[in-house]
Amino acid sequence: QGLQETADYLQANQGLVGLHASFTVGDESLKKAVDLMKKTNSGIHIHVAEDLADQNHCQHHYDRQVVERLHHFGVLNSPKTILAHCLHLNENERSLIRNSPAWIVENAESNLNNNVGHFRGTNLGKNIMLGTDGMHSDMLRSAQAAFFAGQEADQINVPEAYRRFRNVHHYLADNHFEGDGENNLVVLDYDSPTPITEHNFLGHFVFGLSSNHIRHVISNGSWLVKNKRLTNVNEKELLTFAKEQALRLWKKL
Repeated sequence: QGLQETADYLQANQGLVGLHASFTVGDESLKKAVDLMKKTNSGIHIHVAEDLADQNHCQHHYDRQVVERLHHFGVLNSPKTILAHCLHLNENERSLIRNSPAWIVENAESNLNNNVGHFRGTNLGKNIMLGTDGMHSDMLRSAQAAFFAGQEADQINVPEAYRRFRNVHHYLADNHFEGDGENNLVVLDYDSPTPITEHNFLGHFVFGLSSNHIRHVISNGSWLVKNKRLTNVNEKELLTFAKEQALRLWKKL
């Protein structure tokens, strides 16, 4: 049913074929998902070795590591494919990803929250971008988290954190996703404590900027945020509705 709903959606919209993880997808479903990916010229979205349990399950049931299994079915063949997390990988898996057009999404805060390990970009190639895993929608915060959390395990520096941040744009642009164009603009109201130059911008990016500094957001030539207020929804009504639904849910738990 889920794949049929995805097929119906992709007939008229852009997106990916969403799976959860290797340990929740059997071979038949995985093959059908890849067939749909090919038919719609899309990609697969899947969590990869987020926890060591994913690898243990795959080795026990399929006699392969997770990325080896995905490679076998052709998941890695699409430049639109997103491999989320990618924490517990061996060197062969890293080589398979590095030599494919697929993209990795690093979710530093989610990894810390679930205590599953730290991301390590060594030998994974350049196709690494940042994500949130749904914990929030703040990519500046994700970039800063990737830098701080990666100091030991990933040995990441500020330019690399910024590169992974900017790679989200490259993924969208290279794969021709609608909405990525020159008429998009984010304006920040950042009262810098020091002059900003091309030489110290990255320092401000990691240690100074936050989403609180965003004043305007323009998408496809239209205002989404103006003077720090959403223009297309009533924020108070939305928050009131959310609180009502939270209380409704809590009563049933």
